[in-house]
Amino acid sequence: MRNMTLPDPIRTRQVVQTEVGVLDRAVAVLDAVEHGARTHAAVVRATGLSRTTSHRLLKSLEAHGMLGYVDGRGYELGPRLLKLAAMTMQEPNLRDVAHPALERLAAATGESAQLYVTSVDGRVCVDAVESSSELRTFVPIGEELPLWAGSAGKIFLASMPPEQAEAHIRRARALTSATPTADRLRRQLATVQRQGWAASAGERQAGVGSVSAPVHGPRGETIAAVSVSGPTSRIRRADARRYAPAVVAAAAEIQRALGYQA
Repeated sequence: MRNMTLPDPIRTRQVVQTEVGVLDRAVAVLDAVEHGARTHAAVVRATGLSRTTSHRLLKSLEAHGMLGYVDGRGYELGPRLLKLAAMTMQEPNLRDVAHPALERLAAATGESAQLYVTSVDGRVCVDAVESSSELRTFVPIGEELPLWAGSAGKIFLASMPPEQAEAHIRRARALTSATPTADRLRRQLATVQRQGWAASAGERQAGVGSVSAPVHGPRGETIAAVSVSGPTSRIRRADARRYAPAVVAAAAEIQRALGYQA
């Protein structure tokens, strides 16, 4: 068999030319990393830009949170860009399909309901339905929250490979007096994996409790987390089992609506 030179898999598109050249070049850099982390040299190959220009753009995009740098891997899409994507509903089908289930969950429990997906460093609220109660919790759509505090974060951590979850756990810091320590969080994740839902009380914000369940994708992966949240006067750890069946049912409803077997 004769030797063949395969094309560089990351050279996917040329720089689009408009009247705003610096923006064209910045978008080309973002295009180069959209499918995974790339080194500076790989970005140069993918874009055809000079090393000096690409380096200047990489550092500028990193400073604005559009890119992040990972030692040993290079540049990847950054948290600000992913947050903007969540706010504009990069996956509108998930939100559109899930919203009726969130409305039913909020009505059934009397509490606020939320839908979360993961971001680079945490989780982002992509939809929410407020409780009709005068005393209620509110999570703005587009808000990014940590994985190591709160029930929805535990849902994502419990579904990750151990080394990936551990990286998040090592970054944990106390937000309230109830934020779990690393060892306690590891024990809680084992419980989440066993029972299929998670609970928290005052871990991320004092006075706020929540219960969450996973929405699974076609291969059984966790693609979203459904939550109810409210004041700890109504949602304490002791109350979690009372809310859990409704939250698990709402997650299963969304899963079926997406066409994945619950």
